[in-house]
Amino acid sequence: MYLTDRSTPPGADTAQGRRRGLRPKVAPVVLVLGTVSLITDISSEMVTAVLPLYLVTTLGFTPLGFGALDGVYNGVSALVQLTGGHLADRVRNHKLMAGLGYGLSALCKPLLLLAGSLATLGTVLALERTGKGLRTAPRDAMISLSTPPANQGRAFGVHRAMDTTGAMLGPLAAFLILRAAADGYDAVFGVSACVAVFGVLVLVLFVPGRRQSPQTDEAGAADGKAPIRVREALALLRLPRLRALAGCAALLGLTTVSDAFVYLLLQRRAGIGEQWFPLLPLGTAAVFLLLAVPLGTLADRVGRRTVFLTGHLGLLAAYALLLWAPATPALPYLVLALHGTFYAATDGVLPAALAGIVPEQLRATGLAIVGTSQALARFCCSLAFGAAWTLWGDGPALAGSAVGLLCCAAVAGLVLKPTGATR
Repeated sequence: MYLTDRSTPPGADTAQGRRRGLRPKVAPVVLVLGTVSLITDISSEMVTAVLPLYLVTTLGFTPLGFGALDGVYNGVSALVQLTGGHLADRVRNHKLMAGLGYGLSALCKPLLLLAGSLATLGTVLALERTGKGLRTAPRDAMISLSTPPANQGRAFGVHRAMDTTGAMLGPLAAFLILRAAADGYDAVFGVSACVAVFGVLVLVLFVPGRRQSPQTDEAGAADGKAPIRVREALALLRLPRLRALAGCAALLGLTTVSDAFVYLLLQRRAGIGEQWFPLLPLGTAAVFLLLAVPLGTLADRVGRRTVFLTGHLGLLAAYALLLWAPATPALPYLVLALHGTFYAATDGVLPAALAGIVPEQLRATGLAIVGTSQALARFCCSLAFGAAWTLWGDGPALAGSAVGLLCCAAVAGLVLKPTGATR
């Protein structure tokens, strides 16, 4: 099955190639898109690193109010992903849609300086996440279409590693700005806007406008001039493997507590000072950076189902530590290591699994369907977790999520179970 297949066509991994020591190459467009994501993630993670503390301690939001905003932050992009993916396939210009998404997100960063209420913050964050929703599927489609099926996990691993380098530098930059600037939060938002604009410029100047696919020849890449219709996009839902993949992504997303809540829980459990809070995402990002390429390559070799589900078990272990482990100095390191391993084992493996399922001309739409299913589920989880925390406390809320994740992982393991000769 898709998450279990090695995705290696016959003869692709020959003994002769191994004797020569050949390694699969990463397409230049993957490296350029990785650079764009690196720069953009510096900008985004500067905001993400300080936003939970800013909302809860400075603006006085309750866990329920923060859960609503966090749900908006993650959920709006899910709704827009379908639009961005379909439009990219329809106009046959993935760079254009990705550029619009990056540009909209960059424009919203300065508006955070003016937002001080739940309504205005929600509006700005919704617009910023709209940009993310527009760009995600076209960007991943460019990566997928420039990479042979056998090397999808490696290509997405390289991109996610570069993306995560930005996720490491963003919190570090926010931490340094907060320590140096008198009005720290405003300074963070202002610098974030400038960095975001630079990322858009790199995309416009260096990412090729036409897709390049190793899976078709130059004549076949044109594959007709008729635009993709909505009916053709909806027909993807008739693919059993795509439905199963989207369903499992949504099921597991329903019990995946958002990063912001994980960091808030860790701060409370370990007694971490507020001045160190922006550095917590740095731990997750560091582990993600180290493991993204190795685990993506491993998924190509041993099966994506195994790596994908193992990552969720790592997240379950992090929940268990937050619930029952004593507040020792090692607790933050263990939780962040497991959190980063979870992302390294799932974030690139999931889109890599679509290479053998969705036709090239509908690749962005297929990626958007799966991404939307997962993001909407995580949106619901943020709302539910914030409400549960407000009503019953953080411990019972996390315990419920842990039990739910265990059950959902078991169901996903059965749905994604290999059949026949696949692994």
